[in-house]
Amino acid sequence: MSITDKNLYFEIQDCSLLTDLYQLTMSACYVGQAIAHNRASFELFCRKLPKDFGYLIAMGLEQVLSYLQQLKFSPEQIQALQDTGLFKAAPDEFWNLLEKAKFEGDVWAVVEGTAIGAYEPILRIEGPLWQAQIVESYVLNTINYQTMIATKAARLRDTAGDEAILLEFGTRRAFSPQGALWAARAAIAGGMNTTSNVLAALKLGILPQGTMAHSLIMAFEALGKKEQEVFAAFNSYFPESVMLIDTIDVLAAARQIAQSQLKISGVRIDSGDLVQLSRQVREILPEVKIIVSGDLDEWEIAKLKSNNCPIDGYGIGTKLVSPQQQIVNGVYKLVEIEGIPTAKHSENKMNYPGRKQIFRSAKGDRLALFDERALPGEYPLLELVMKNGERLSRENSLEQIKDKTAQSVKQLSLETRRISQPIPISLEISVALEKLKNQVLNEKCSI
Repeated sequence: MSITDKNLYFEIQDCSLLTDLYQLTMSACYVGQAIAHNRASFELFCRKLPKDFGYLIAMGLEQVLSYLQQLKFSPEQIQALQDTGLFKAAPDEFWNLLEKAKFEGDVWAVVEGTAIGAYEPILRIEGPLWQAQIVESYVLNTINYQTMIATKAARLRDTAGDEAILLEFGTRRAFSPQGALWAARAAIAGGMNTTSNVLAALKLGILPQGTMAHSLIMAFEALGKKEQEVFAAFNSYFPESVMLIDTIDVLAAARQIAQSQLKISGVRIDSGDLVQLSRQVREILPEVKIIVSGDLDEWEIAKLKSNNCPIDGYGIGTKLVSPQQQIVNGVYKLVEIEGIPTAKHSENKMNYPGRKQIFRSAKGDRLALFDERALPGEYPLLELVMKNGERLSRENSLEQIKDKTAQSVKQLSLETRRISQPIPISLEISVALEKLKNQVLNEKCSI
């Protein structure tokens, strides 16, 4: 894999089995019952938004398309499945399908960076039932996580303002090394300036950015060096770098830098009373950018801004890449098979049947059946991006996706953009879709 490969995931041959067991067992059952090749449609959507979220920023489509294009099962993977003994009664044709596997379906999706709401499909996969089924776990993993990070990043940018420096520092807090790469991509696409993750930055074609750790100061100090000597040494190798100044004494470190006349691009404060310290450091270093970090999120940034703190940028890690109790709980549901609409009607887990389209207007969104027409002032959000397993659209650059995110957020109402108790994107259900839902429900109840 080239260092400039922008797909951002590990060796592709390992990904086809990166799935839940039931995707494979169900696919084997489909084969045995001769319905594996029936045309099916699955849609990925969220039934509800995370707490205090008025919208989501769709993200992860690029990695989904790359995965689908390269879907295959190696002889070694097939043998490993057979060796488990779990599939000893599976039909022989199941193994033949895996040997020749190549995704042959279509994908409809909203453009990455688009703001959407609950029940609005981020994407729809249409194709042979077994193929549309077997990709579910990977697709959900990709879309759910990147959408969460992109949405958090968009909220951070909206709160901090267009001029603020926002740095993604979450590598050590991401759920996995793979997650760290996807988090960096989604964070930048959502509005962050750059990342400290070197591999992600190089793959994405941007410059990584960071400062230093407390251990640099501590190591030199333990060996008899003074803090100002550490700053001078680091600056000699990395001119105009950002200095971390809260290892010993924030104000003393700021004065040392002022007296030394080192040419630095900024200072970073990672602990303490950020309101008071940022003001005091600004008095000492009036021309130097002040970056703060330390378990920050959009609410903390809002507090700092409300206090008119002289802060130029924020480093965000833990609460961006692994936000507690804030997850995108996207689901992937069968909505149609062989032209027959289907829906789940369990309590609190309902979904609308049939293939759908999202129509957007200045008034809000309308969820309608796929073959309904746009009303005056509306435009569709779901686009055909893959046909018969072949991509139809070019990959958007990271900058284009970032611009799309910014545009999408600015088009939302201020009430929807609020970080506390927002009003979600307005969603109307078309008459035809509501009628189909009731029809499917009534048919199930009469069985």
